[in-house]
Amino acid sequence: MGVRGVDVRLRRLKNVTCYWHRGDFVAHAHRGHSPVALHPSTAEILSAFDTWTTPAQAAEVLDHLHPETVVKAAGTLLEYGLLAEEGSPEAEEDERLADAWGPWAPEASFFHYATRDVPFETATPELRRHLTRDGRPALFSEYPEADRVLLPRTPDPRLSAPLEQTLYRRRTHRSFSAQPVSLHDLSILLRTVFGPAEFIDGFEFGALIRRTSPSGGARQELDAYLAAPNVTGIPAGLYHYNAREHSLELLREGFTHAEAGALCVHQEGIDQAAFIVFVVAAWERLRSKYRHPRAYRVSHLNAGHLGQTFALAATTLGLGPFQTAAFDDTAVEGHFGLDSVTHNALYALAAGHPTPDTATDTADLNAFRHTTLRPRATGTL
Repeated sequence: MGVRGVDVRLRRLKNVTCYWHRGDFVAHAHRGHSPVALHPSTAEILSAFDTWTTPAQAAEVLDHLHPETVVKAAGTLLEYGLLAEEGSPEAEEDERLADAWGPWAPEASFFHYATRDVPFETATPELRRHLTRDGRPALFSEYPEADRVLLPRTPDPRLSAPLEQTLYRRRTHRSFSAQPVSLHDLSILLRTVFGPAEFIDGFEFGALIRRTSPSGGARQELDAYLAAPNVTGIPAGLYHYNAREHSLELLREGFTHAEAGALCVHQEGIDQAAFIVFVVAAWERLRSKYRHPRAYRVSHLNAGHLGQTFALAATTLGLGPFQTAAFDDTAVEGHFGLDSVTHNALYALAAGHPTPDTATDTADLNAFRHTTLRPRATGTL
């Protein structure tokens, strides 16, 4: 930087994340910049620009460093897009980005921008062979030593209900009666949502499962873990749904509605549901094919697909579905004996017999008076 550079005021971006990666100290501006490997001592210089500061002022604060070192480093960090000049378009965009993401930053904004605009490779036979050189993860999760209940496979004509009717009947329910859900209905629901619909040829990846919901690359990394306080035909307890043999594997006998409420942070109605299915990701199945962290997005989309199918299937069976991402991750995974490293809970899908007086009120004129129907003109969206 020249003499003017010494006097210009700079600030560290509000939207930048620093971390260690493969032995390097890395600074990663969230939008529009690639991650940059820096000397770890640079963190101290970045920290000196927490507010609008000139390089000369920063050098005074960092008086154990030579002033020219600080000035030169500031110029380099400005070129890397880690510092912004006061009044510049980069500074204005950084402010807008920080305001837009608000309480979601830095975690959500960093993940979002770090996994944007990634290169995609065509799945050639050579690439498939490379991805499978270390073997293929098992298609199914199983607990071979667990006691199990083999579930009925009886077809159910209720699943033939017209799609339009089912779509418009679907509601999220938060009030359930004490009537237990039958093992037959639970079996139908698990098989419809989580069971194999057929097996397809994945070439070098071998046979792959197709379910009734989409799954990126047919990896089917999501398993069903059941917490069942009120289902006829099985003891209250914690189970794993074995999709290969259509069975419930008992992981722990005993589970109460109060425990359900505690696991799902005491949301209204969850402690009345007959059962909860926790959708759990077995990461190796997805990671064995998709090596870029963008695939983590895909797994959450896959969970959403399963949640929609669950809600529609439950509705056709006369049950009230309830779905939420509000739960105590560590407690849920601990209850099921999961290690919270290779397996993580992503979604909770509950159901029960809804009480008849829980219909949502239709929005009236007063409701619309309190509604903003169109965005205010603020420039480019």
